[in-house]
Amino acid sequence: MDPTTDNAGYTGDAGAARASLEALRAEIAKAVVGQDPAVTGLVVALLCRGHVLLEGVPGVAKTLLVRALASALELDTKRVQFTPDLMPSDITGSLVFDARTAEFSFQPGPVFTNLLLADEINRTPPKTQSSLLEAMEERQVTVDGTARPLPEPFLVAATQNPVEYEGTYPLPEAQLDRFLLKLTIPLPSREDEINVLTRHSEGFNPRDLRAAGIRPVAGPADLEAARDAVTKTAVSPEITGYVVDICRATRESPSLTLGVSPRGATALLATARAWAWLTGRDYVIPDDVKALALPTLRHRIQLRPEAEMEGVTADSVINAILAHVPVPR
Repeated sequence: MDPTTDNAGYTGDAGAARASLEALRAEIAKAVVGQDPAVTGLVVALLCRGHVLLEGVPGVAKTLLVRALASALELDTKRVQFTPDLMPSDITGSLVFDARTAEFSFQPGPVFTNLLLADEINRTPPKTQSSLLEAMEERQVTVDGTARPLPEPFLVAATQNPVEYEGTYPLPEAQLDRFLLKLTIPLPSREDEINVLTRHSEGFNPRDLRAAGIRPVAGPADLEAARDAVTKTAVSPEITGYVVDICRATRESPSLTLGVSPRGATALLATARAWAWLTGRDYVIPDDVKALALPTLRHRIQLRPEAEMEGVTADSVINAILAHVPVPR
């Protein structure tokens, strides 16, 4: 995924919004080297009002990536370090007794923000993980029977270590399905790793992103204009059928015990529309669907144990399906 800078077909607020999102990608690149697909995925999630799960081994700049995004956006942001002893109320907030008024008042938790960085989300037990379900799906938190809406925009950017690592708790399927995208953060290439070390030797401090020159370049107004433009991106019946055929093929795959749900199909169509708009078109083509199929679907399927033993992966299953499902002309 690598959007071009062509603004063909867009003028006014939509064109300015697209330019600001391009600038956002450039700002993040000041701190994070060689992770363009992940940066683009975060931008797509912002356009689709979705949440993102970033997976990679420790030390590949997952947290830095989200912190750089927060620094380049004019949005309120909070960070929660997920640990085994973290309680649900530590995220959502709780009722606190006020001795002066002799009444209970609600103390909002860190989830009441625009961009929530859920760091190492799979190091906390499922009970605490599930405390984010209502926030992610309904954009609200219910405490003591009272629903409290979250700010808009609201995005959860969660990082996790690979599930086979010690001290991790796999996310429940219901929560995985709430993430719009699952982005894998690979180890950098040799050239990129040399670039990282060179930056550090020249004084780059990942804990001081302002000193690295990252400045806010986009805000809520830009996001709203961009989202409005994405909703006007045309989708033909043939593209809709193509998305459905891909998702139905996952339900029939002999390598899977769980295929993509209709929610996943809706997510794939939404991300393809956002990607089409980012690449300067006002209509979706099959290549847009293919470009977003892996990050949108890989966490929504489950492999059979025997397939895993044979070395089959979620990505390989999806790639095989993309190779076999007829592409509309």
